[in-house]
Amino acid sequence: MVTQSALTATPEVGAGKSVGPRDSKGYKTFTWFNGTFLILLCGFMLYPFVTVLAQSFSSAGAVKAGLVNVWPIGFNLDTYKVVIANDLFWSSYRNTVVYTLVGTTIAMVLTTLLAYVLARRALRGRNVLIGIAVFTMFFNGGLIPNYVLIQTLGLKNTMWAVVLPGAISVFNLLVMKSFFENMPSELEEAAQIDGLGWWGIFRRIVLPLSKAVIATMILFYSVAIWNDWFAAFLYLDKQELFPVTLYLRNMIAGASSTASQGAAAAGSSKEAISANIQAVTMILTIIPVLCIYPFVQRYFVSGIMLGSVKG
Repeated sequence: MVTQSALTATPEVGAGKSVGPRDSKGYKTFTWFNGTFLILLCGFMLYPFVTVLAQSFSSAGAVKAGLVNVWPIGFNLDTYKVVIANDLFWSSYRNTVVYTLVGTTIAMVLTTLLAYVLARRALRGRNVLIGIAVFTMFFNGGLIPNYVLIQTLGLKNTMWAVVLPGAISVFNLLVMKSFFENMPSELEEAAQIDGLGWWGIFRRIVLPLSKAVIATMILFYSVAIWNDWFAAFLYLDKQELFPVTLYLRNMIAGASSTASQGAAAAGSSKEAISANIQAVTMILTIIPVLCIYPFVQRYFVSGIMLGSVKG
């Protein structure tokens, strides 16, 4: 028999809303502090970029005096005009786009195929191959042997000297290998029963299920190739082959006579260029990355996390 006290203690449906964990005062306080902290953290991360952007549009005197903060002082476009008005800048930009597309394609094909092979636990010599790959993360032949190798192979002053030496990143390789290892083996077994071979399984089963990690690796490779200037600095002597990062590096170092000629044509002094060139360099270099990143950002965290969990 149900007592009157039990009926009183039992809340009636629709009489009022139950108070859950998310409605508690402590949870609301935590949410407020967490949101405030993240907003401040985003502000701290955006501050350097905003400052560099403001410096790129400021006058040389204001930049040299350290007066520029988050807003341009003495609005100035001379440095942008010097860089953009030069035909060599656009040819260098075109070279960078070509190097990035070709290099990323080669790197993704090689890394994906090798990672899939190394993910097969039944592969003979699998541990030896993984050990060789990991060994190269800590030890390499050195700068001079690499230069001699590139020159002996006839790759000097060609696009291949830039895109081939770094075609496989061992870190990316290990991430993709771990991702493939964590895929359910039942999928491959079902595909084999249906008559698919290893290549068919890889192309029709594995790749469609690996969009997250593939997008992440594409971002890693493309950003690395886009920002790389040292390989071009070592192996390229012809200005028409320079990537944009090397072209802008030469302007910063004062090694490009083209920059000085462009400055004179624009009516700007070398002093104005040297004061703004670093800020302009960073802005012009990062624009394509900022345009691409939003499209692959949703895959970024999931791709890394899925590829880093051990099965």
